[in-house]
Amino acid sequence: MNWLPRRARTRFARRDALAEFDPETDFHEIYRQLALYEFPWDINQALSFALFRTYAVPSIGRLLHRTGEFTRRVQKRYDDTGLLLEAVLEHGFDADEGRAAIRRVNRMHRGYDISDDDMRYVLSTFVVTPIRWLDAYGWRRLTEDEKTASANYYRELGRHMGIPDVPATWREFTTLLDGYEAAHFRYDPGSRTVADSTLALLATFPPNHLAPRPAVDAFARSLMDEPLRRALAYRSPPRAVEVLSRKALRLRGRVVRFMPVRTEPSMFRDLPGVRSYPQGFTVEGLGTFPTGCPVTQGSDGSDTRPQHALRSDQLGGGTTTRQ
Repeated sequence: MNWLPRRARTRFARRDALAEFDPETDFHEIYRQLALYEFPWDINQALSFALFRTYAVPSIGRLLHRTGEFTRRVQKRYDDTGLLLEAVLEHGFDADEGRAAIRRVNRMHRGYDISDDDMRYVLSTFVVTPIRWLDAYGWRRLTEDEKTASANYYRELGRHMGIPDVPATWREFTTLLDGYEAAHFRYDPGSRTVADSTLALLATFPPNHLAPRPAVDAFARSLMDEPLRRALAYRSPPRAVEVLSRKALRLRGRVVRFMPVRTEPSMFRDLPGVRSYPQGFTVEGLGTFPTGCPVTQGSDGSDTRPQHALRSDQLGGGTTTRQ
């Protein structure tokens, strides 16, 4: 739902409207508006790069390498993660589809030995990375209330996932993330393999696919900080490349600032890079399990639930742009 009145659709109208919401109780609606209308491209990019941060923690990177999901089936794993998170964002924690998505995530995680510390750290990347990305490259920064709402949204997600001792504020999430990375970032060959596979996938997304692969890799490494590059054993790009890459993103932010306010939601499932389900998907059919998940499968292993159709231009191979 886009509740912004047409007469108020100036570039800062949504920011001003969101200021009337209570971040302690209306956090889902605030974050939904931020992620689907106000900053869809930026938040998607930030969360994509947040993946690399999790790989740099060896206990996480090694597990992902061992499962093979981010090497043998990286496209599906990337798509499933985004689609499951979007189901909660779009429909809410109490709606049928939101609850189904959370159940699916929890069933997947129960199939692996994942520590509470690692789960809290991954959750912190969802809070902190978009804040820092928007501080650096966004057409505006998040307000204090918007940061509070973002943290409360992921606190609620953490509660539904059974993660204990989740930080109470976005600042506490930031302290957790920085401390965990300082203590745990280090090189692991399995982590590097997973990072390479993800980087190769990102290079296939439009418009990246039009550029030479070395240029895409250099651009991506330019957006990584030195501790992350060191943990993944990635060479620092030439200084000029790093400066130009970051300036290009800041310039994009200035351009977006003068664009009309978005009036339709920008959905992850509509991105041309989401390619695992050309005939549609079910929330109950997303994800992968160590020994399979027979709950939603028929005798032939096919999903028995109704399918969600993807957008018509995706089925026809078209593209969609995001602000």
